[in-house]
Amino acid sequence: MAFKMKMLAAALAAVAASGAMAAAPQDLGKVEQAAPAQKLTVTIALSLRDRDAAARYLQEVHTPSSPNYHQFLTPSEFRARYAPSEASVAKVSARLQAAGLSVKRVGSTLLQVSGPAATVQKAFGAEVHVFQNKAVVQGAAARYTAPVRASTPGVDLSDVQAVIGLDSRPHFRPHLRQLPNHLQASMDKSASAVTTGNAPGKWTVTDLARHYNITPLYNKGIHGKGATIGIVTLASFTPSDAFQYWSSIGLNTDPNRLTVVDIDGGPGAPSDDGGSSETTLDVEQSGGIAPDAKIIVYQAPNTTQGFVDAFAKAIESNAADALSVSWGEWEWFDQQAQAVNPVGGKSANVLQTYHDLFLQAALQGQTMFAASGDSGAYDVNRAAPLPQYNKVLSVDSPANQQFITAAGATTVPTTLTFHPNGKEMKVKIPTERAWGWDYLGGLCKALGKDPVACGIFPVGDGGGVSSFIARPFYQNWLPGMQNSPAGQQLVDSSQNPPQVVATLPANFKGRNVPDISMNGDPETGYVVYYTSSKTGFSIQTNNGGTSFVAPQLAGIAALLNQSLGGRIGLLNFSLYGLVATGHAYHGSGRHGAPLRDITAGNNWGYNAHRGYDQATGVGAPDVANLDAALQRYFWF
Repeated sequence: MAFKMKMLAAALAAVAASGAMAAAPQDLGKVEQAAPAQKLTVTIALSLRDRDAAARYLQEVHTPSSPNYHQFLTPSEFRARYAPSEASVAKVSARLQAAGLSVKRVGSTLLQVSGPAATVQKAFGAEVHVFQNKAVVQGAAARYTAPVRASTPGVDLSDVQAVIGLDSRPHFRPHLRQLPNHLQASMDKSASAVTTGNAPGKWTVTDLARHYNITPLYNKGIHGKGATIGIVTLASFTPSDAFQYWSSIGLNTDPNRLTVVDIDGGPGAPSDDGGSSETTLDVEQSGGIAPDAKIIVYQAPNTTQGFVDAFAKAIESNAADALSVSWGEWEWFDQQAQAVNPVGGKSANVLQTYHDLFLQAALQGQTMFAASGDSGAYDVNRAAPLPQYNKVLSVDSPANQQFITAAGATTVPTTLTFHPNGKEMKVKIPTERAWGWDYLGGLCKALGKDPVACGIFPVGDGGGVSSFIARPFYQNWLPGMQNSPAGQQLVDSSQNPPQVVATLPANFKGRNVPDISMNGDPETGYVVYYTSSKTGFSIQTNNGGTSFVAPQLAGIAALLNQSLGGRIGLLNFSLYGLVATGHAYHGSGRHGAPLRDITAGNNWGYNAHRGYDQATGVGAPDVANLDAALQRYFWF
């Protein structure tokens, strides 16, 4: 999987932060000089003992005919079978301790290593500086650490997979979209033809339940009792917002259902700029879909290390039956990890670390969901916008991972009324379609703006083909799968001559995303109860993004857990199994089809069509019918 890197690490990180730094940050010098009392803590990833054997057992545990079907592992069983041996961990730990560092095992494959800044730098062969931003804007940090050069490590790291944590810059974005004022439709827009509830744009989970046929499960007394939902996030929130939201739609919830777990010291106080609205909606949506389920919020600082450590805590504790994450970034940034890894002077491949963590989760029966992104088929162009950079077909991490269900988004039927230049314009969405704001092109033309200036390109649900994650076995031989496209090269045109940032591999047999979709277009989106750190509490409308779909699916998984009497594991096995066997889009007996094929619309790069597509995955769920299909075809 060859690729070229034509930009220095510092410049690449600036691209990843999508211009969050208004001016070049001030280098305050080495950590031990700029912050003498500061210690450094890193997370070390070790390799699994036998990934192939673990993958084989994963297939068995999800195959109804196997004697190991649904024989999910505990964390201790996973560690005994597939994690690095105690002897291997002890050997690596001894080397680090001899160098003056403290070592703690925090996961099956992860070690937390800390010590005085000078000692850590010497051990890992990295010179780490403190940087101060001159002007802090959304998504940026006032002060952070980052490595500036690498040298020979003072410790033998030959059996270490990655060192994560020397770079503390915020890297990840929430996949939440709020409707700009100039794209706001008039308040008289009609309700969808498929629901008698709130108009699209003002949906609550009650409207979602009607549209995707969740209500029959509620009528049978299934509300997620006995299940636990985990939210992995990089911002804190105000719990009272969620309880007020649930109360406002008539849900009687346990006041003690929420637990907050701070990882690596937590992300700090709720903050608009830090992304607290994301965590708020994650809790409101997942907990609203499954009002009897418990919720654990694993919240960490917005760093690569924080993200990895939060996943590790959620998976190693094994308390959550379903996990949702709505943060991410272009997969190439994770391929680089935006930091120098002292192991052999190579980049720290966080993608492999995610792979091992999510494989453990799937073997434990934890059902994971990730938002696929809100920049359509051009994920990188949210971080590297036009016209400075060119369009590049690309997908988001961690939704690109094999052992997680990637959540896409649709637009539900409605008629939107606009008044550009005082003249009425109606835009009709006759049927549920892939979310892509191409349908607003006429509005932008009337406003005298091109799609980029108007803010509609490339907004839509994330989808496409991974350039780095191999196609999982459950997608093999399924019609509609594609390989990575040719000619995808990110170029910075602001330089003279233009500078090539990265060249992606062509025709790679990669993971296709998304897997499944539901309503996520802000035009037909949702209300959020939110306490702003700047303006206080308000009820916001026209919120959307794949950020909504991931936690909604986690709530649905909690309902399925209760209905089916246990964990369902990686949902992709069932979804693709239904498609492969011809049961996805056809009813059986008194039950209708478990999936609704979405055949209209696009995400700017891929069209929705019959069967699997890179705009909506296998389509949208009919939850009551999906529950019945799981009962019928997967032997629950």
